[in-house]
Amino acid sequence: MNQTNQINQQAVVVTGASTGIGAACALDCASRGMTVFAGVRDPRAGEALAAKGGPLLIPIRLDVTDETSIARSVEVVQQIVGEGGLGGLVNNAGIAIGSPLEVISLSLLRKQLEVNVTGQIAVTQAFLPLLRRGRGRIVNMGSIAGRGTIPLLGPYSASKFALEALTDALRMELQPWGIQVSIIEPGAIATPIWEKSDMAAGELEASASEEAKALYGEAVVRIREAIVQAAQRAIPPDAVVRAVHHALTSSQPRTRYLVGTDAKLRAWMVKWLPDRVQDRLLMWALKYPRER
Repeated sequence: MNQTNQINQQAVVVTGASTGIGAACALDCASRGMTVFAGVRDPRAGEALAAKGGPLLIPIRLDVTDETSIARSVEVVQQIVGEGGLGGLVNNAGIAIGSPLEVISLSLLRKQLEVNVTGQIAVTQAFLPLLRRGRGRIVNMGSIAGRGTIPLLGPYSASKFALEALTDALRMELQPWGIQVSIIEPGAIATPIWEKSDMAAGELEASASEEAKALYGEAVVRIREAIVQAAQRAIPPDAVVRAVHHALTSSQPRTRYLVGTDAKLRAWMVKWLPDRVQDRLLMWALKYPRER
């Protein structure tokens, strides 16, 4: 096998690579000699990432909700990898929106699902011909919230529950071409998504109607406190990066990667405890308002 084919087989696309887990994964892959196409929406973030990652890290403008942006990204990648195709696609781009389901605007709910669900499939569809050519792999960035939710995180959790199902379907559908599909399920990881989520929660709270504040004001306070505490306990992205690397390179990648003690505990609860027992434990731990 010549050097060009080796590089092509190790070519990887990482979406949502501007910050956090995506940036960490992109830099790790580049440090291991892979050609990395780092999907960013802001060119300045791409330049900063390229300065850290060196010549093997190639920023590409990629917005998972914009079909034109996705198509142009595929063209750029195709020109570089050629007939060798892609070795991997890491679907990492995502946002977190929290709100009581009773009062969330449908436009915000659609945005949550558009980015975290529809966007993942749009990118996957676009890159699958290159993945099939390179007998590559797909790694979806899920969350433990995709197994069990908490109050006020219904929109985000719904998107991650959906990603679990899509990952399972893709894993079976793509078997004939030897394309492995895995999902990463982290708990609390120290990334900017916590700050962004808290800011978004503050904006939602400020714009909420007086009726919504009367109904859910105390609940919002409790959940925001819980999110702050979770952020303080969050582990560095390194553990997620290791899981992604294993999923991309192992001869026997796992179908699911639970990352973090809190994720493993929550997964155990979902598997073994009755729903109402889980509800009571969560409500107690969150200090959530009790029945009036």
